[in-house]
Amino acid sequence: MLNNFSLISHSTAAIAFGLLSLLIATRYLRRDIDRSLLLAAVVTTLWAGSLVTQSLWGEPSFFIRYLLELLRDAAWITVLFALLRDSFRSANLVGRLRKVLAAATLILVALLLGSGVLEYFFGLSILDGKTKVVGQIALSLLGLSLIEQIWRNSVSFGRSSMKYVCIAVGSLFAFDFFMYADTLLFGQVSESFWNARGLVNAALVPLFAVNVINTRKQPVDFQLSRSAVFHAGALILAGGYLLFLSLGGYYVKTLGGEWGDALQVLFFSIALVFLVTLLVSRRVRSRLMVFISQNFFDYKYDYRDEWLKMTREMADLSDSPPLPERVIRILSSLVESNAGALWIREERGDFILKNAVNMVTPKYTTIDANSELVRFFGEREWIIDLHEYRGDPVSYNLLEIPDPISHTPDGWLVIPLYLSNDLYGIAMVGNPYARVELNWENFDLIKVVARQTCNLLAQTDAQNRLSRAMQFEAVSKASAFMVHDLKTLIAQLSLLVKNAPRHRNNPAFIDDMIHTTDHAVRKMSNLVDHIRKPADETLVTEVIDLTEVVSHLAEHYSRRQPAPRVADNPGNIFINADREQLYSILGHLIQNAQDATPPDGEITLTLKTAKGNVVLFIQDTGSGMTEDFIQTQLFKPFESTKGLTGMGIGAYQAREYVRNVGGNIDVTSEPDLGSCFSIRFPLARFKPEQAPEEPERLITGDPLPQQNAK
Repeated sequence: MLNNFSLISHSTAAIAFGLLSLLIATRYLRRDIDRSLLLAAVVTTLWAGSLVTQSLWGEPSFFIRYLLELLRDAAWITVLFALLRDSFRSANLVGRLRKVLAAATLILVALLLGSGVLEYFFGLSILDGKTKVVGQIALSLLGLSLIEQIWRNSVSFGRSSMKYVCIAVGSLFAFDFFMYADTLLFGQVSESFWNARGLVNAALVPLFAVNVINTRKQPVDFQLSRSAVFHAGALILAGGYLLFLSLGGYYVKTLGGEWGDALQVLFFSIALVFLVTLLVSRRVRSRLMVFISQNFFDYKYDYRDEWLKMTREMADLSDSPPLPERVIRILSSLVESNAGALWIREERGDFILKNAVNMVTPKYTTIDANSELVRFFGEREWIIDLHEYRGDPVSYNLLEIPDPISHTPDGWLVIPLYLSNDLYGIAMVGNPYARVELNWENFDLIKVVARQTCNLLAQTDAQNRLSRAMQFEAVSKASAFMVHDLKTLIAQLSLLVKNAPRHRNNPAFIDDMIHTTDHAVRKMSNLVDHIRKPADETLVTEVIDLTEVVSHLAEHYSRRQPAPRVADNPGNIFINADREQLYSILGHLIQNAQDATPPDGEITLTLKTAKGNVVLFIQDTGSGMTEDFIQTQLFKPFESTKGLTGMGIGAYQAREYVRNVGGNIDVTSEPDLGSCFSIRFPLARFKPEQAPEEPERLITGDPLPQQNAK
């Protein structure tokens, strides 16, 4: 027999829902939501009344009370479906989802009712008490899932019209869920939950009344998005997991004997940690989202959400993270990946690796401008699936993939980036978290986003070029002041020479001449140290023996420690270059190696020839450089590590001149281990034995008579 508090509790609920039924029936029956709410209020009144009569007179039987409770749950779920009706009329894909949820509810209620009928009339016990409790928990979870969908995806106007009914129905189902979960866990209904249940239901009646009165003229309008289905699915999975957890905890406690309580705590702790790990796992979330997109929606993407995300990323003008990295993340996120790489076309046409995210790239990362892939992208805007390519190269006309892409592990999609109709860059996306089936929708969205991000990359590059041009202009203006100083020195020295014959025997004049000359020498030395002559745009070359030049430079710079050492004597190697420019750039690189290497270190000069080219390796055991410094600062004008003693254009000038004569400079370095500069020149186009004899050039002073690159 229930106690008196339970009688008062459920009597209050019966009276409250009876009054709510009268209010709705006499005034508000215009909308479907009102009619369904009337049905739910009437059934709840009958349910609460049955508990009151059972407390007073012992009737009705358990089966009738159980039947009324099932009908009560089904009626409140019907209220939730009524809220969804207008939205489902305009969305077939969501209509299918509604049918699935409705079918699940009907099947569950029918199963529970059918088992009760068979047990009551024929004595066939199909479901035991614990299974019936599990059924009640399942109904509660279905109701909570529907409320979560409605609330997450309703617009602000729609929320104002449904918030009270959502809060009230959600509270009903949440209370039932906790009560029956506690029952399943401990094997009996808690008196505290049961006695308070009626008053809790009655306390929610004002919310229903306010909703009916205030929203009778307001439409309920919302849209169901992928995010809603995802969260609803996650909630259902979490509820099922908690249900399994309750069953497992019960059996652990029952079968654990004396250790039952401790084992139950241990089981709950481990299971909850596992649940949290699943919920925060991006791989699990990605697989769930892919499953939802494939089975519940006609379109794979929520284009509004994708466009807003891309706009936020592109509107960020900061350099943290750098723009190339953001472009990679934007493209990879479209296909549930977090890895990728980006190549951008440089001035000569080759494609240089700008950034790689969560992807290990091979040592050689440059894509040649004449490669077959570049020509392929120049003819058609295709996205290459490397998995498909490896399985069937014929589908891509036996296209040859460059080594920087084919030798990169975990590569998946190769995406061309176009500026107008010209290929500006190449992006590669790594393998996704979950298997993604690609179709026309994926490819179209990737192409649109690739063009937008390419425009941003090109705009940023144009801004950098403009900034560099302005820096050169600033240097030109500064040079005008330096020229003025040189003219002043020339005037002083000219006057000195003019007066020398007349005052050569005057000791005071001699002292003044020495002082003036010393001042002029010091000032010109400072100017020479800070001014570096840019490479001449008019390329004038002659045939030069590179072996001889390297030997002379090694001899000249041997006056300072560590002295450079020529590793081998490969014989005469002839190239086409300007002698003074060649001495300038190579001398600068050797001097930099000495600056970075301690006196007890080593600097080695090595010449190697192969395939019509000669490569000079300048290798040191100095402080070395980071990969980031090499990529972003080493060859950037006006970026100097020497403070006021350097203008920061020497390395840039050296590379530009080597490129002008058809070569290139590559750098490999490791901090605290040393660096290696590889300077490649094309060999002169005649046989070495036919080369003209070069007069021996002895370096008795500075080998850079006109300039000193720094």
